[in-house]
Amino acid sequence: MTEKNTRARYPTPRSELERRWSLVRTEMKEAGVDALIVQGANNLTGTAGHYRWLSGISVASSYPQALIMPREGPFTVVMHGDFDGAASFNDKNPAFPGIDRQLTAPSFPGCHYCGDYDAQLVATEIRRSGYKSLGVVAPNTMHARFSTVLSEELGHPSFVDLTPRIDAHKAIKSDAEIKMIRAAAEMQDTILETIRDHIKPGMRDIEVMAYGHYLGLLAGSDAGYFLGSSAPPGQPAQIRRTPEHGRQIEEGDVIYFQCENTGPGGYFVHAGRYYVLGRAPQELQDLFGAMVEAQDYTAGLLQPGASCREIYDEFNAYMEGRSYAPERRVHCHGQGYDNVEPPLVRKDETMTLTKNLNVGIHPVVARKDIFVTSCDNFLIGPGGEVER
Repeated sequence: MTEKNTRARYPTPRSELERRWSLVRTEMKEAGVDALIVQGANNLTGTAGHYRWLSGISVASSYPQALIMPREGPFTVVMHGDFDGAASFNDKNPAFPGIDRQLTAPSFPGCHYCGDYDAQLVATEIRRSGYKSLGVVAPNTMHARFSTVLSEELGHPSFVDLTPRIDAHKAIKSDAEIKMIRAAAEMQDTILETIRDHIKPGMRDIEVMAYGHYLGLLAGSDAGYFLGSSAPPGQPAQIRRTPEHGRQIEEGDVIYFQCENTGPGGYFVHAGRYYVLGRAPQELQDLFGAMVEAQDYTAGLLQPGASCREIYDEFNAYMEGRSYAPERRVHCHGQGYDNVEPPLVRKDETMTLTKNLNVGIHPVVARKDIFVTSCDNFLIGPGGEVER
């Protein structure tokens, strides 16, 4: 039995990890895959969710980690460390659940000559273990050089992409995951309430965003960021990121503030609200009310078995029928360890909706003079009920 990880703030329960491993190994068996390879990095910014889902590890830095998951037996992790570093945990290290072998190299993504190291270690381990049929998950998150060198080292094998099979499981949240999602939503409710009394004229946008980030960290957040900006009436208070948070807030300004962070346990939920230092412009009130109605309309379409493509068409017909521009990006999507994960409600999504999905909805009106959205998450429950 692995000891408890006393360093982790909110470690993933072992029972939850084993549930995931069982699902994935069933898919591996059906696909005839001997071992699965996944690489992850930058979980702080809302990527590497597949890696975290399989390993229970949040790769919080830019240094990538790669996991080799065999159809039977413990895993191997390849990660940053000494040249020729090797350790055997035998699944006894609480920081590395399910992992036996750890292989390391001092690989830095910003240094081009380091690009071969991790892939060479993975290839050596695969040859040593005798794995023949190989699968990958989330190749979008793999470094290009890692993929290229791995293929070259192993003689250009045909990798089986199991991402769609695994996404079908990853999207459906277990009871343990739903508990963490609810905790994230409660945390954000508190941040949104607290930030209201913090905003003052003379502050810069960054002072508001940074305070929200601080509140989140103390409440259990470990990844994500805060979006938004201030603007005078007649100019859009848009979704902006940290490098653009230098403006000084003035009396009468509209501030859009969006929590885009995880809660305890690492699950993303996002919520955005408007704050006004003075009287809220009537057009802002009217458009925000319209976007809440559009959000509620979308929520009414989120039924298990529904086609994401059809919902997309219905939503755009709804918007155009009210003289608003149709959505061309995404106004509705799944969230989990990844900030944006399937299913996406748009025309290129193949997944249909099911129960126990965590879905973010944010319809928008974007013009040169105003930007208005209503951003919240909705849970499709076990009986198909939809809850904000």
